[in-house]
Amino acid sequence: MRFERDVFLRALAGYGERHDDAFVVSADLGDSCELGGFRERFPERYVDLGLSEQNAVSWAAGLAREGLRPIVCTFGVFLYRRALDQIEMSVAASGLPVTLVGFVPGISTPRGIAHQAVNDVGVLRTVPDLTILDVGDASEARQALEAARSCDGPVYVRMLRGEVPSFLPADTPYEVGSVRELAAGEDVLLLSSSVCTAEALRAADAIRARGISLRHVHVPCAKPLDGELLADLASSCRHGVVTFENHQVTGGLGSTVAEALAERSVARRLVRLGLRDTYARSGSMPYLMRSFGLDALALVEAVELLVGRPLGVSEGDLLPA
Repeated sequence: MRFERDVFLRALAGYGERHDDAFVVSADLGDSCELGGFRERFPERYVDLGLSEQNAVSWAAGLAREGLRPIVCTFGVFLYRRALDQIEMSVAASGLPVTLVGFVPGISTPRGIAHQAVNDVGVLRTVPDLTILDVGDASEARQALEAARSCDGPVYVRMLRGEVPSFLPADTPYEVGSVRELAAGEDVLLLSSSVCTAEALRAADAIRARGISLRHVHVPCAKPLDGELLADLASSCRHGVVTFENHQVTGGLGSTVAEALAERSVARRLVRLGLRDTYARSGSMPYLMRSFGLDALALVEAVELLVGRPLGVSEGDLLPA
């Protein structure tokens, strides 16, 4: 697996060059959110409002009403927990083109429950007309702002920072509402998102080597997500479906897929991998992924459950992290 650094830092600066109406609103986390490149090149289009996320979202709403395209950047947990009222009343209810970039989603930070956005998709899926993008690799991190700009109303982006996995071709288009098929198969459908896609790729070859035809689909857009498409994908695989997400199983990808299958009477077993009615805790990302069933071996176990036999895959059979 390849990784790239400072992807969003470069992407944001390039976005600012292409669009004179881009205005960045920070909430005291400019360096932590890789905003330095934009701040240095366009200081007149950058403001840091300190630790006041509610004020930042309200400011962005005002900027949008004046014809600008504001981008609010902070950790995701602070956006959806602290500023939900402003997101709904100041931004979404009026359909304003505000992009909310929430960094370190799920357990992609070691700082514990105060910084881990583990149910943000579940909360924000209920906000009408709010699009949710869930960045999984460097290509998507580069293109997320343009994808958000293609939407008429507000967008929430779950953004990765630091070392970002790179598993898609650099020129892969980021289309809102789309999915990306990484491999075809007929036995088991795997729907993965965020950093879980990179983890799934560590196990995919080992699973196939045991005779399991695995259809792997990466999901970079949490909302909208076409229920008919999900039902068709599930129907194509004989043993069932695994969802694999950096989030609670309630409210996120697993819930979206369950709703789609139930509403269309698709009779396929569904195994949901994600946090289960719990907060995470402090620790390294590999430790947290293993502890909460979000690593490659957890995926192997889910496939074993669906096909009804052990696959005999050990840590040594997986690709390096």
